[in-house]
Amino acid sequence: MRNVTADNITDVFMQYFGPDTDPRMREIMQSLATHLHAFARDVNLTHAEWQRGIEFLEAAGRVSDETRHEFVLLSDVLGLSSLVDMLHSSAAGTSSSVLGPFHISGSPPLPFGGDMKRHYEGEVLLARGTVTDTAGNPIEGAEIDIWQTAPNGLYSSQDEEQDTFSFHGIQTTAADGRYGFTTVKPVSYTVPTDGPVGDILRATGRHPWRPSHLHYIVKAPGFRPLVTEIFPDDDPYLDEDTVFGVRGDLVMKYEPHPADAFPEGYALSGTVTEPFLLAEFDLRLVPLG
Repeated sequence: MRNVTADNITDVFMQYFGPDTDPRMREIMQSLATHLHAFARDVNLTHAEWQRGIEFLEAAGRVSDETRHEFVLLSDVLGLSSLVDMLHSSAAGTSSSVLGPFHISGSPPLPFGGDMKRHYEGEVLLARGTVTDTAGNPIEGAEIDIWQTAPNGLYSSQDEEQDTFSFHGIQTTAADGRYGFTTVKPVSYTVPTDGPVGDILRATGRHPWRPSHLHYIVKAPGFRPLVTEIFPDDDPYLDEDTVFGVRGDLVMKYEPHPADAFPEGYALSGTVTEPFLLAEFDLRLVPLG
C-alpha cells in the first residue's frame, strides 16, 4: 500500500499476512503489532528513544550465552514471566513460579536423604515433603529437579569456583511420594545488574533483590509439569521480589530443631552437631487434560 499513515499503519500491517498463516501465529502477531503501535503513539516515541531500545535489545543478545539468559531476566523483571505462569497455573495444584535464567539441565541423581550442602558453610537445612495429586494421594515416580544458590548468593553457572552441578540434584519419589534432602539455608541475592537489565533497574529506581528460595521442577507421568519455588516467611524481600515470583501458597516456615533431633535416613544423620532448620512443603500436581 502506498498511502501508509500513522493512523492506518496498524490496519495495513494486518493485511500483510499470507492466507496460509497459522491462525494462532496470526492472532499473536496481530495483537503484538496492535499493542506496539499503540504504545508508540501513546508515548509519542522519538527516534532517539526507539534507537536506544534497539541498542538495549542488541546488548541483551551480546551478554547472553548458554549459562546467562538476559532476555529471560528481562521477562522476569518486567513481570511477564510471572504473568504467563499465573495465566496457566491451576488453583487445584501448587502455584507455579518463575524458572529464572540460571537453571541447568542434566543435574545428577540425588537419592532420598541426599546432601547438597557438602563442604559449604551455613546452617543445615533439611527440606522434605510429599508429592501428591489434587486429592492428596502420593505420586510414585515423580521427578524433582532441585537447585539453589550457594551461600555467596551465586548459582553455579555464575561462579567459577563452584562445580557445574553444585547445589543441583534430581530426586525421584518412591511409592510414598516423599522427597527429602539436606542443603545449606538459602540466602537472599541480587539478580545480575552488570548488563542491560541492570540499567533498567537503576533507571527506574528499583532494587535487584530476590528473597531466598529453593527451586523445584516437578514432573510425573499423567500430570502437568510444575515449575515453582518455595520461600521462607521471614525473608526481608518476600513482599518486594524484583521478579514477582512469590505466591501466598509458596511461603513456608523454617522450624529450628536441636542437633539431636536430626532424623535417621539422611546422609548427614549422626554428623549434625549444630541446630538445624526444617522446611516441610508438599507439592501438589494437577492431572493432564
